[in-house]
Amino acid sequence: MATSHGEDSPLLGADTVDRASTSSSSIRKPSSEEEDGPSSPPEFGNLEDDVLPEESVLGRNIDWKSAYIIAISRVIGSGIFAVPGVILTSVGSIGLTLSLWVLGAVVSACGLAVSLEYGMMLPRSGGEKVYLEFTYPWPRFFASTMVAVQAVLLGFTASNCIIFSQYVHFVFDVEARDFSKKALAVGLLTVITIIHGVWYRAGIRIQNFLGWVKVGLVIFMVFAALYVVIFRPEQKDAENTQLNLQSWEGLWEGSDWNLGTLATSLFKVFYSYAGLSNLNNVLNEVKDPARTLRSVSLTALATACLLYLLANLAYFAVVPIEEIKRSGQLVSALFFQRTFGPNVGKIFLPLAVALSAAGNVMVVTFALARLNQEIARAGFLPFSRYLSSSKPFNAPMGGLIVHYIPSVLVIVLPPSSEVYSFILEVEGYPGQVFALATSIGIIWLRYKRPDLKRPFRAWIPAVIFRILLCFALLAAPFFPPSHPKPGGLFYATYAIVGVAILVFGLLYWLVWTVILPRLGGYRLEEKPDVLDDGTAITVLTRVPKVE
Repeated sequence: MATSHGEDSPLLGADTVDRASTSSSSIRKPSSEEEDGPSSPPEFGNLEDDVLPEESVLGRNIDWKSAYIIAISRVIGSGIFAVPGVILTSVGSIGLTLSLWVLGAVVSACGLAVSLEYGMMLPRSGGEKVYLEFTYPWPRFFASTMVAVQAVLLGFTASNCIIFSQYVHFVFDVEARDFSKKALAVGLLTVITIIHGVWYRAGIRIQNFLGWVKVGLVIFMVFAALYVVIFRPEQKDAENTQLNLQSWEGLWEGSDWNLGTLATSLFKVFYSYAGLSNLNNVLNEVKDPARTLRSVSLTALATACLLYLLANLAYFAVVPIEEIKRSGQLVSALFFQRTFGPNVGKIFLPLAVALSAAGNVMVVTFALARLNQEIARAGFLPFSRYLSSSKPFNAPMGGLIVHYIPSVLVIVLPPSSEVYSFILEVEGYPGQVFALATSIGIIWLRYKRPDLKRPFRAWIPAVIFRILLCFALLAAPFFPPSHPKPGGLFYATYAIVGVAILVFGLLYWLVWTVILPRLGGYRLEEKPDVLDDGTAITVLTRVPKVE
């Protein structure tokens, strides 16, 4: 059960502080003279001090409403407006599509439980970076290096930029040429990066507004579908909208049960729920981080599950199934066009979807820039002093630049026809490795570190279920699909790319921390430092070995 703790008090049991201090002397328990005042500040870079909250030099500016938008606006992005059509095309039937959304919700709830236990136990910005470093301190620097490589190479915001571009082209009835689609997507990302890098508070206000717009848009869709079902207004090709739902067999007609197909579809569902742990990346800027994290995350999960299920039912009730399969990422545009006609339905509401995708880009950029800044603060990026700083505009410009570069490359390089699905899949595969590591880590810490205070405790059977599913999803992409797409990418390309990135991280760690120090006769040591703007960082220095 959750217990109440002061925001600055250590989350270690009083009877175990001495034992924990064998690993670090910097765990600070306030003395009797200090109990009424603020506790000593934690030491950045010390793993044991990760149990203490740390406040950003930017201050705690994120209240409950802003925190909720950071979570729900990341969840409700392009996923609910674009993914249902892609999934239905892959798996073939309404029954299997809805089953995957329900399964995705269950698995996401299990993952959220892990994130909540970690986030309330280690209430700091950085998310998985902090959790994996704390759980797996050995081999030294390995967990940090892997998270850094994954964050830099796969921490991009490309998919929603592409959806924004596609819907804008659809609204203005412009031919969606490859160059124009990619140029508009890159333009959106550039503008958002500048806003977050120069106007910190204005960026928060804009993403809050766009977040409420998208929540309202999904609710509006659900009521619009109810109107169509109840009153049945005349529609063009109305006879084609009737679904074959009169029997259980009709619900599952056309299902593709191939394991590889199900895995790729599940990755897309997981992508749609991915923002539930988005708040974990920015806890240093959240007011009352532990309590806010729990209430916001659970509220966002309930909201997302309900809206996703209702939105899928709305699509299936209004748009013919074959038309959904042909629509690709434009299923919500077809929904609006059929419900409200060629004017309102084709222009204003799809434009709202484009704004929704832009809002998603804003919150993802906001959160991942903080993750990149935390990685730079730990000394794991080149030019870490500059990338860690909040100068000149009191915003993490360095983290924004690290996020911007791979995002642009992912938008520009792959072929437009397959870029959206490929991005979702290549993001999802390595993510399962980190999900597996954190899930195993929760069980390991329960055994190894029972002294840690856990205001929230994940249900162990749910954690075990998540572990088993991670193994299944890591193996599934290598099973050939039942109906391979002619002329498309190799069915396991995304998994191969994901494995290659993980192998690259392993080799980078091996060369940087093991081989070069041995050849050069030095060892890497962590040296604390403070930048001019007050940001605490760790500098990795080369210390000659003493013979």
